[in-house]
Amino acid sequence: MINYGKQNILRPDINSVIKALKSNFLTQGPYVDIFQDKIKKYFGAKYCTVVSNGTAGLYIAGKALNWKKGDYIITTPITFVASANSIILSGAKPILVDIENEFYNLDPNKVEDKLKKTKKKIKAVVAVDYAGHPCDWEALRYLSSKFGFKLINDNCHAMGAKYKNKKNYAIKFADIVIHSYHPVKNFTTGEGGSLLTNDQKLNKKFLNLRNQSIIKNKKFDPWYYRISESGLNFRLSDLQCALGASQINHLDKFVKKRNEIASYYNLNFKNFDNLKLPLVRKDSYHAFHLYPLLINFKKIGIDKKVFFKKMMRKGINLQVHYIPLHYQPLIKKICNINKGDLPISENFYKKEVSIPIYPSLSLLNLKKAINAIKNTINKK
Repeated sequence: MINYGKQNILRPDINSVIKALKSNFLTQGPYVDIFQDKIKKYFGAKYCTVVSNGTAGLYIAGKALNWKKGDYIITTPITFVASANSIILSGAKPILVDIENEFYNLDPNKVEDKLKKTKKKIKAVVAVDYAGHPCDWEALRYLSSKFGFKLINDNCHAMGAKYKNKKNYAIKFADIVIHSYHPVKNFTTGEGGSLLTNDQKLNKKFLNLRNQSIIKNKKFDPWYYRISESGLNFRLSDLQCALGASQINHLDKFVKKRNEIASYYNLNFKNFDNLKLPLVRKDSYHAFHLYPLLINFKKIGIDKKVFFKKMMRKGINLQVHYIPLHYQPLIKKICNINKGDLPISENFYKKEVSIPIYPSLSLLNLKKAINAIKNTINKK
């Protein structure tokens, strides 16, 4: 079975984990600091706090920024449910703004329209670099300065991407950057994530919140600690950090391979009228965590569910990224948004299919996936 995404574990990664297993530390140990330092260096951030997953990163960001009841956070409908869940769990409410038609990211013009019209207290904007393509961060930073909200880059798809020819763009424009190191992401720790910032005070909050909000004071007895707010365990283990510290060394090579696969798809699908290929803005370098292929199922006369079943029978396991957030009963109720209110996102969902893209995808399997798609859309 050829999956839409897959981890790529190399021998140095395995050796790194074995070395950690043979050490005295399994939970919090030296690899935590080693991994955090490597992340800071690669992405150009002053501070990094690794956590148990990307969702934990989003949740901690909201807690650190003191989101609460009466606050509103703007985000995109085309994202994983973690984006909305982290907002709701903080006590705040999400406001969904439609995406761009070209690059599938949060539309800054629509964000500005919403900011001008709403009387609600907008505390932050959480923008997702969907599929690995950077948002229009220059425009979003301008809006952040103009309207006084915090800007969060959900960078989980775009590790290794570039904006304005800079791979450290995320921390340059956003107050907080969130990573996920899930196996299908551009490099992995198994489960894991991190928060990046240039704000020392924010980073201290991140460190406390990932560890039960425990504050230790060496002036007292060595066992002494105190807590002044509730917290949970969001720590990332030394084993996972050992894997991440090795995996990040391959990131540039992995992203280059993803771009080569994307180019091969583009070459093979460019003459199909009922397919829309992912575009790349001139000032951006796509990380291609996903290759979102838009198929006009209505015009080719195939139901999307039938297409998926046929592809599965041919050994190709596809996915859809994502069901618009306002299609979920909880979020629809909270946001008071109905089908038809976010037309670009809804049309995108009807057509989007995430097809196989990962560094270890062989040319043979790549051709198999392409031929399966071509044959299926040409046979009603």
